[in-house]
Amino acid sequence: MDYRLYHAVNEFVAAHSWIGRVAASVESWAIPLFAIATLALWLGSRPGTARKWKLACTSALASAGLALLFNQLVAQVWFRDRPFASHPDAAVWGSRSGDPSFPSDHASAAFAIAVAVLLFDRAVGSLFLAAAVAVSVGRVLTGVHYPADVVAAALVGTACAAVVVRAGRPLAVRIVSVVERVTDPIVQPLWLALGRDGRGDRG
Repeated sequence: MDYRLYHAVNEFVAAHSWIGRVAASVESWAIPLFAIATLALWLGSRPGTARKWKLACTSALASAGLALLFNQLVAQVWFRDRPFASHPDAAVWGSRSGDPSFPSDHASAAFAIAVAVLLFDRAVGSLFLAAAVAVSVGRVLTGVHYPADVVAAALVGTACAAVVVRAGRPLAVRIVSVVERVTDPIVQPLWLALGRDGRGDRG
């Protein structure tokens, strides 16, 4: 079933190659943009105010790291070859990586970040979630993953984010307290230049 769905999508994209090219272009920028957007949550937090976005950033990155670690453990139990390795006739627009196909690392990290942010703020998190879905669909459109790879990745990312945000908050608070001592003095002048005083409740 998984291969039949992959094959159907792959044939459709092969017949409309522009879809594959667009998906590959989006994929090449997806993870770097995810990282930048996540760090922007921290850098966009006014020094001295509530730590909501700093906690969201810290939790999102930790969730992605946990998801990728979990994927490595899965690969030790079951290494699934990429579709193009098992089916040489498959059309591929992405890089032909030798990494395990199941679960997708890209999709796992994207969903882990998105769900972590979503648990802090629905509006912003929804934007991240839409981007995570786009990344996941793109992995199939470019021919580098089976549909089941990205579905499993979405579950892994979601579960890891839930664990980190719910159970890891005390640790996240401590990490934020340490790191902001370095970043706040750097960010503070930027807020002052924008006419902000950088003071307020830490709530």
